[in-house]
Amino acid sequence: MQNDVPALRVALIGHGFMGAAHSQGWRVAPRFYDLPAQPEMSLLVGRNAAGVEAAAAKWGWKETATDWRAAIDRDDIDVVDIVTPGGSHAEIAIAALEAGKHVLCEKPLANTLEEAEAMAAAADNAGKGVFAMVGFTYRRVPAAAFARNLVRSGAIGEVRQVRAAYLQDWLVDPEAPLTWRLKKEHAGSGALGDLGAHAVDLAQYITGQRIIGVSGLLNTFVHERPLLDQASGLTGTGGTERGCVTVDDLALFNGRFDGGAVGSFEATRMSTGRKNALRIEVAGSTGAISFDLENLNYLGYYDATAPATSQGFTNIMVTEPEHPYLSAWWPTGHSLGYEHGFVHQAKDFVEAIVSGIQPEPSFAEGLQVQKVLNGVERSVEANSVWTKTI
Repeated sequence: MQNDVPALRVALIGHGFMGAAHSQGWRVAPRFYDLPAQPEMSLLVGRNAAGVEAAAAKWGWKETATDWRAAIDRDDIDVVDIVTPGGSHAEIAIAALEAGKHVLCEKPLANTLEEAEAMAAAADNAGKGVFAMVGFTYRRVPAAAFARNLVRSGAIGEVRQVRAAYLQDWLVDPEAPLTWRLKKEHAGSGALGDLGAHAVDLAQYITGQRIIGVSGLLNTFVHERPLLDQASGLTGTGGTERGCVTVDDLALFNGRFDGGAVGSFEATRMSTGRKNALRIEVAGSTGAISFDLENLNYLGYYDATAPATSQGFTNIMVTEPEHPYLSAWWPTGHSLGYEHGFVHQAKDFVEAIVSGIQPEPSFAEGLQVQKVLNGVERSVEANSVWTKTI
């Protein structure tokens, strides 16, 4: 930890599953990377006083509050980190930006296109040197960042086809409880926004191309579930009363990219046996790459220019110090995990703020992903008709 650099005082709004992940990022980043500012875990905000105090003690936050406006009103807060359900993102982020605070906001940016547009406008209108970033953390898995580098360097030639899927199975059981992620007023959408947003962002990040049109299908398999009694991670235990699921369980859509590539996308929380499989394969004119989050320290690479007798996917272990982010971590061959992406996110955000450079992905990029999600929903409403997203 560095003691001779300025402080960057952070308030985290929310303390559930993502609160733990972001806390890990803020705590660990300055201990492995030489950052130009020292992030201080100053304030943790949650609606339940006892719950937020317990979380703060566990994760290392100095103070607590039960109203997010406390983070906005305090002069000694520099960064507002938002990990609440999507329905509250716009109000908190806009207030924070108007107060001159940097904002990190979990994905998707908002629940609606209109909210995302307002957030992007607030970021554009924020004072000089005030920055906002969306938490598409999987960009910062070293193998995913390396995949981007390979594709951008021309290692697979002209990008032609993208196949992306984010597969989970935590809702297969029809008795899994009705959490906030299954309520449209809190989540905006189901698997489409929760998982599909990651698949869209990662596909665009790796290829450098934007999705400009989609044709989609949404489906809900279980329409009624037990009301949540006790939360635990993504899910929990249900009570005796039941409520209606108001979001999708599955999203399927095809997309066309502005660089000429075409893609297929799947997002589901009903894929039996798949726990957290974010998979992307990009096929080009001279090669291909393949990534799977369930095997996140490896990247598949196919070189179609190699002699026919030696062609085949090479399984690259992405743990060398020359790979993205790896120079600060362990010796070659020592694997990283899910939580490291949040450390890299904190690192990149702090470095961008101090350098005066817009951190990526920006709210404008988050808005662009929101336009794709909105295009899928509009396509579904029109019987899967082809729908422009720009």
